[in-house]
Amino acid sequence: MAREKMTKAEESWIAYDVGNSALVLLATSVIPIYFKSLADGPALVAWSYAETVAALLIALLMPILGSIADMKGMKKKFIVGTVGTGVVATVALGFPTDAAVFLVIYVISSVALNTSMVFYDALLVDATTDERMDEISSQGFAWGYIGSCVPFIACLAVVLIRPFGIGMQTAMQIAFVITAAWWAIFTIPLLRNVKQTHYKPLERHALAKAFGGIGATLRSIWANRSIRYFIIAYFFYIDGVHTIIKLSTSYGSDLGIDGTQLVLALLVTQFVAFPSAIIYGKLGRKFGTRKMLLVGIAGYTFITLFAAFFLKSATEFWFLAIMVGLFQGGIQALSRSEFGKLCPKNHANEYFGFFDIFGKYAAIMGTFIVGTMTALTGSGSLGVFSIVILFVIGFVMMLKMPKQETDGK
Repeated sequence: MAREKMTKAEESWIAYDVGNSALVLLATSVIPIYFKSLADGPALVAWSYAETVAALLIALLMPILGSIADMKGMKKKFIVGTVGTGVVATVALGFPTDAAVFLVIYVISSVALNTSMVFYDALLVDATTDERMDEISSQGFAWGYIGSCVPFIACLAVVLIRPFGIGMQTAMQIAFVITAAWWAIFTIPLLRNVKQTHYKPLERHALAKAFGGIGATLRSIWANRSIRYFIIAYFFYIDGVHTIIKLSTSYGSDLGIDGTQLVLALLVTQFVAFPSAIIYGKLGRKFGTRKMLLVGIAGYTFITLFAAFFLKSATEFWFLAIMVGLFQGGIQALSRSEFGKLCPKNHANEYFGFFDIFGKYAAIMGTFIVGTMTALTGSGSLGVFSIVILFVIGFVMMLKMPKQETDGK
């Protein structure tokens, strides 16, 4: 069977992943290292709590905003608002010299970025069909990984070379401007070419009704066995995924691994993740989304154990970065597409708001556990090891999910 050509809407939807991934990559590599230069003492605990605050704010906002965004013509308006706020905050990150002020601005940029991605995820049901969701979702992550490398390499060159004798802060200011511009430019195709085809009718007193509808949506999610088991499994396993993404550079930095080595290793992750995410999408369509998610959870369990007990030098960090690249895009892409197939299309944003809540509350739990365990024991290794149980619970709950509704049918 010939491979079906992508539509303009599908290509434009994928383009947004290219745009927002530039800030995601910078936030998981260069920004924690730069923050460490502003902070006094070890940065892992402060960075963990900042990520926790950002995740909590997102989780509190999304059920309300998601319900309103499901109304006719609202999804893209929310994307404009969140991207605009995020772009301004990203540029502003280059100006503070105080660690606390920097963290406040970072939280604003992180909240804007991640809320925009919830509205973007919900547009997947408008951009493509159920049969093509695994492939299109995987293509989004794949091109996001490789596309984000272009501005990232430019930022890296400025930060490492510092042309014309510029200082570190000026170099970072330039890097933040490059990242913000890239994000804004690749948002344009999404706004122009993806139409919101699934929606609820516009309602008066939408905000009040959104508050009132939260309980009804939760009851609906719980009543559907497939969504119930999936969302519980997702709550636990995505916790470990997000925690590793957010804290790996800070953890490596506290171990004394050179910052340049950390950043270059994470760049390799992007190149490995590009073909891996595409292959993962094809395997999900062939063998079933559920089976490939179980493979991803098992892979991340190994990654966590390796980081806790064997990560000591740059060589091991490079190995870890490659392993993350093999599984990261696949597990995220198939989680997104599987939920998109399960949820009602005209309530996609509302459901994806709860999907994001379970992911963000899990991220709160993971980063809080690592930060607290590290602070109490003085050992980052024990903090990392503590999240293994979350992958185990996620694996078990995914096994309990009704099989007939998890094989891409």
